[in-house]
Amino acid sequence: MNADFWAGKRVFLTGHTGFKGSWLSLWLQSLGAELTGCALPPPTAPSLYEAAQVGEGMRSIMADIRDLPTLQTAMQDTAPEIVIHMAAQSRVRHSYIDPVETYSTNVMGTVHLLEAVRHTPSVKAVVIITTDKCYENREWLWGYRENEPMGGYDPYSNSKGCVELVSSAYRLSFFNANTYAQHGVAVATARSGNVIGGGDWSPDRLIPDILAAFESEKIAMIRNPQAIRPWLHVLEPLRGYLTLAERLYESGPMDAEGWNFGCWDDDVQPVGWIAQKMADLWGGGARWQTDDRDYPHESAILKLDISKAKSRLGWYPVLPLEEALGLIIDWSRQRQAGVDIRKLTLGQINVYQAMAPSKT
Repeated sequence: MNADFWAGKRVFLTGHTGFKGSWLSLWLQSLGAELTGCALPPPTAPSLYEAAQVGEGMRSIMADIRDLPTLQTAMQDTAPEIVIHMAAQSRVRHSYIDPVETYSTNVMGTVHLLEAVRHTPSVKAVVIITTDKCYENREWLWGYRENEPMGGYDPYSNSKGCVELVSSAYRLSFFNANTYAQHGVAVATARSGNVIGGGDWSPDRLIPDILAAFESEKIAMIRNPQAIRPWLHVLEPLRGYLTLAERLYESGPMDAEGWNFGCWDDDVQPVGWIAQKMADLWGGGARWQTDDRDYPHESAILKLDISKAKSRLGWYPVLPLEEALGLIIDWSRQRQAGVDIRKLTLGQINVYQAMAPSKT
């Protein structure tokens, strides 16, 4: 990515109050973007959004993406050049509890976002964030490529497969490459692996559950320790999204398609491996054990092929998984010590940005 590109760019980000959205908001603020966020209030208490005072240095609009008139007015009023859509119901287990909310937020929320884009002439580039779980999971040992069929066993995963199909239909129908000279909009989707990082208090997620147990000096209860996932620090896919948005802005529809942002094969690890590494890094006798209770179905193995992003965008992960876990432990320890969360998070962004390949 080119850090200088973002200075003064008008960016509209949905889901800015969430975990990933808060990290991205702080990063874009540090790069000098004119940032507007649109989302519901923070989904957890505590939240990174509030702890890091993310609302500083940006315009923050508290609204539901299922409310099309409000969303469209917000976008038109701020006249963004770049739209990044991250707002979603993002938890697998919650999607079993409330599938209607999951589909209405993820599918119709995306329809509303694209409709708002259609009626906002300033927009040039749109990146819609989905998930690695959007693919029809066949429990393969190799990574899914961008041309694999969409699917999804549970309502959350399936809703994200639907988001991919909605995005494709809008791209073909309203933002077609053949008529780019008339509409001037390039739309792409981005699928990332299991994202981890400091400041995540989401329920029913591995890292937050482990940290909550260790901070309380309890044993971490881990379900599905044999499940294999592509783990990567939150800043890795965020750099992918920014790189993709730059490319869409500069090159138009050439790269307006689906993209995977995952980890190297060495960092595709079982849940139990993550739990043990976290315990070792935390120290002090931290332990975990398997939770044998019955839970809804979750995939046993999931991997992404990142060859396309590496060869065409020049993006690849730079932070090994063990180092990423170390950053998370450090973030949590410093928060416990009372360090300023905004400075702490921006500091980790600066460290990561210095590691990442750049283009000027």
